[in-house]
Amino acid sequence: MSNFQPAALAGAIALASSFSVSANDVAATTATLDTLVITATRSEEKIEHVPARISIIEPRILEQSAITALPDLLKIDPSINVVQSGGYGQQTSLFLRGTNSTQTLVLRDGVRLNSATTGAASIPFLDTTDIQQIEVLKGPASVLYGTDAIGGVVQFVTKTPQKSAAFVTSEIGESKTYKSLVGADLAENGIYAQVRGQILESDGTSVFNLNDHRNYSFDQKGYSAKFGVDREQYAASLDYSQNQGNNQYNSWGTFMSQDFENEVVNFKMRVNPTKTLEIHTRLSQFKDNLDQTTTANSNVHSTTQEAELYSKWQISQVQNILAGVTTRSTAAKTNALNEDIQSTGYYLQHQYQANGLSTQLGVRLEDNEKFGTHSVVQGGVRYQLLPNTSIYTNIGTAFKAPTLNDMYAWGGNDLLDPEESISYEIGIDQRITANLLVGASIFYTEVDNMINSTCVSICDGDWENTFPVYQNKNIDQASMQGAELTAKWTHEDYFLSTGYSYVKTEDQDKGTELLRRPRQSLSLSTGLENADYGISATLTAKSKAKDFSQDIPGYARIDLNAYWNIHPHVKLFSNIENIADVQYKTVHSSGAQYYVNGGRLASAGVTFKY
Repeated sequence: MSNFQPAALAGAIALASSFSVSANDVAATTATLDTLVITATRSEEKIEHVPARISIIEPRILEQSAITALPDLLKIDPSINVVQSGGYGQQTSLFLRGTNSTQTLVLRDGVRLNSATTGAASIPFLDTTDIQQIEVLKGPASVLYGTDAIGGVVQFVTKTPQKSAAFVTSEIGESKTYKSLVGADLAENGIYAQVRGQILESDGTSVFNLNDHRNYSFDQKGYSAKFGVDREQYAASLDYSQNQGNNQYNSWGTFMSQDFENEVVNFKMRVNPTKTLEIHTRLSQFKDNLDQTTTANSNVHSTTQEAELYSKWQISQVQNILAGVTTRSTAAKTNALNEDIQSTGYYLQHQYQANGLSTQLGVRLEDNEKFGTHSVVQGGVRYQLLPNTSIYTNIGTAFKAPTLNDMYAWGGNDLLDPEESISYEIGIDQRITANLLVGASIFYTEVDNMINSTCVSICDGDWENTFPVYQNKNIDQASMQGAELTAKWTHEDYFLSTGYSYVKTEDQDKGTELLRRPRQSLSLSTGLENADYGISATLTAKSKAKDFSQDIPGYARIDLNAYWNIHPHVKLFSNIENIADVQYKTVHSSGAQYYVNGGRLASAGVTFKY
């Protein structure tokens, strides 16, 4: 990696942040396009028709910085608490609306990214190069997606080329952090192709506030390719992506290093035999491999394969039926286990939209080779009460199947039942003026049969001569209740959006709060943006949270972004993440020692596009 140039970086930031421009010659327009989402219904749907709370991390946010890691992007949504044990590449847990980190399903264009071993997605190792937007569906979603969707679904929707183009982006930042992207698109007569390549290097930062001040590096490189055809009567696409690299980390006081690799293969096809019938199929595979470089013969290899067939039948102008079947095989190989499991899900969903009323009612039957059959249901209603007032409510059940670790690793139990939940939610969206939209919702979730490790024999062992025996069992219950507030205002080039989340969690067996779930979260973004230039600031804040022996203090951070399209083919940009260099604590380690975030990351970059 080339030597880091602090003076050059400071100059680039000053250039991109302190620009002066002439007035925009193009008149501003107040017209906005309808926001379309796909996660709630498996097909494009206007967000205002969805009878649930769904938020979008928009393309403009994703395009602000190539260096910004995925965990930092997800922190923008206050309903998500992202807990990371350090900076780049460090262990990351995602808690959506207070649910467990293994109870949120993470998808990429429908491909399941949750590991077969831990049940959680490897968030810090996923690349964002070709992502168009991130959709966060809050609340139960097991009817359409099966296991893991208790808290909701986070889906990465990738870009589909709309025109032929090419670009090169390079960004350099503090801690000798550097990322380069290159990409090309081809689109003509409904046929498209896309290729992307990226490389990231960072010396990283320290992960502790005390004692250990070494930097933990992170390197990643990868590429992706997509080919497809999209016509009115049929469509097909093949998407392939691979990322690999190395990250250093600290495990209970021991320096460690591991190589990682993740690979996605996704084939999708749609045919329209008639104007009222769509038939979709998907074949996908996700590999998630970890190999320790500091420990011999220590690896975790996870593979998930899925085949899905579903159809959408428009039975009238205001009603449609979605019916499908998904078969899934998950396999894991470590130095302690080599197992696989199969499951098949059958689902049916009815939608109705007319006269300001939108309804959604669905049911799923899951047939798992270990725990047998399990069914879930969900129903939601949204009603346009007044021209500027929309209300909604939904109720649903969801489940999380035992992972291969739960069944076969330390304390494994292959007789486990799935974790089960029931959720209730009501909400309102109100347009105050043509430029101001506000929303509010309250929710309650209860999870039963939660899997935890419990002592089953020799429980008074001294851990020297006699050792207690533990086994995973369905013993825990938990609840999450809370509220969310959102507001979005725009006027010409100016914008302001904010969100607030309150969630109270409880371990119902112990009567205590669940760990690492702050009760209050706030996000606020404001700035101005147009085709020539833009500058914006984002504030994120969290209240304190419980941890094993000491609380995790709350924190607040501010991020800045600026860009300048100095030429139709050249864009300059700069970012300062955590401008005040707040060293906030994320996880308690021991005594006065905590894991801390990566601190400030100032960067500047340039994009050449054609």
